Amino acid sequence: MFHVRSTARAITVIGLAVLLTGCLLWPGRFTSTLDLRKDGAFTFSYDGEIHLMALSKLTRMGDKSASDEFVADECYDDELVPRECTPAELAEQRKVWEQSAAERAENKRQEEEAARAMLGGIDPSDPAAAEELAAKLRRQRGWKRVEHKGDGLFDVSFALSGRIEHDFQFPTMEGFPMVNHFVALTRRADGTVRIEAPGFAPQASGNPFQGMLAGMGGMPLGSTEGDTKGPTLPKIDGKLTIVTDGEILANNTDTGPEIVAGGRKLDWTINARTKAAPTALIRLE
Repeated sequence: MFHVRSTARAITVIGLAVLLTGCLLWPGRFTSTLDLRKDGAFTFSYDGEIHLMALSKLTRMGDKSASDEFVADECYDDELVPRECTPAELAEQRKVWEQSAAERAENKRQEEEAARAMLGGIDPSDPAAAEELAAKLRRQRGWKRVEHKGDGLFDVSFALSGRIEHDFQFPTMEGFPMVNHFVALTRRADGTVRIEAPGFAPQASGNPFQGMLAGMGGMPLGSTEGDTKGPTLPKIDGKLTIVTDGEILANNTDTGPEIVAGGRKLDWTINARTKAAPTALIRLE
């Protein structure tokens, strides 16, 4: 049983390392709006929280195998009921832990190198890493406010206006080879714009976090503090609003378009129970 549990834990740790070195971003509490005019003019905004998982406590969770101190696993009887480990079982666990010391150290070194590469050369273990990242974002057009609140949590204000003559994605980060996007606008040749927000759907099958965690035993997204069944992930709580004077051809809101000043409005409430990524298809002139 100990070897089975150790193997399962190792798979979980490897999977989390893959996720975290992929520079995954996670929305927290936020309000996001898109104003899209039929002549192609648009304004997109995002105000609220963004979690950078490579800088958060998620990188350190659940990995007893990488600890500098031996921590014994539970032992079980024939009915799989937890019981006190025998001295021989504890000795075997410690022997396995000691034999894997070199492997743990090498894995940690590789993960740190991968994390630096995915963070554009920023060392996530450096106390100044968060402010260095914030400074990089502030110099990009659209980022009005970027403040690090600790543990990989950033309070941001982003707003950008332009013409949707090409695709648009949010967020983007200079020098980061892999960043998952919250919102994507795709301009089609037939004059329509496809709007998708995969980053606002914690339980959607296309969400990279959900897919990976589900494959590692169904660990829940958005679990609350004290939940011992899986890692505690940032709480997502937000709202996405689209206002347009174009023709709304399709959308997956609960109530459909609402007539407002300036056209029609689509609203999505985003939380840990959101199963489908917000989508809409709008025809411009």
